[in-house]
Amino acid sequence: MIRASRVFHAGTIPSRRAGIHVISVLVSAVLLLATLAGAAPAQETRRQDPGKFDFYVLALSWSPTYCEAATERAPDRVPRQQCGARPYHFVVHGLWPQYERGYPRDCQIPAPRLNREIMSSMLDLMPSPRLVFNQWDRHGTCTGLAPRDYFDAIRKAYTTTKIPDQFSDVKNYLSVTPGEVEAAFVAANPGLSREAIAVTCDSRRLSEVRICMTKDFRFRDCPDVARRACSREKVVMPPARGGS
Repeated sequence: MIRASRVFHAGTIPSRRAGIHVISVLVSAVLLLATLAGAAPAQETRRQDPGKFDFYVLALSWSPTYCEAATERAPDRVPRQQCGARPYHFVVHGLWPQYERGYPRDCQIPAPRLNREIMSSMLDLMPSPRLVFNQWDRHGTCTGLAPRDYFDAIRKAYTTTKIPDQFSDVKNYLSVTPGEVEAAFVAANPGLSREAIAVTCDSRRLSEVRICMTKDFRFRDCPDVARRACSREKVVMPPARGGS
């Protein structure tokens, strides 16, 4: 009997401990879920709150690449204004609010209306009405700026950046390395470092040059953007319209 009693007690002690352990795990799980539930709205609020971002990316698109790719995809739907006879080179794709990691977009749905007068005023830098409207809806609404102020900011960012002379009159296909393009922009823009710029590409052509700026349009490093740069050894820059 004594032995049985001892066996009984020896068996119940671990059971109680196991029960206490299970309860402890459940309590910890509940507390963790409550913490995550409380943190999630704050994160979502930051990602939808216009004006709450860390820096800008000025995206400069190599227009001949865009037009050549558009012609390959759908020859009957090529944008006439951007891809007509006028020889566009680097044009503004957009000015994009960024976080240190990631970026917001479409912060106001529906977006505040952009009037055609503002759209028309930007066609010298962004030669496509559709592009202007799209950039306001997708990125401008995340800046916390009114439409006119957002497009003034785009013009300010663009005029702050000097396009290297060798890219202002490309008349023939130009084979370059992404590093050569970055180096040319760095040389032409005092204060711009290699960590503040990224060249992007498609399967064979240079697509864009992306430059990181503070909210007051000073160049600044952006490792998260720079690490997503084109990794190809060489890319081609198609000539502007009228080239060969």
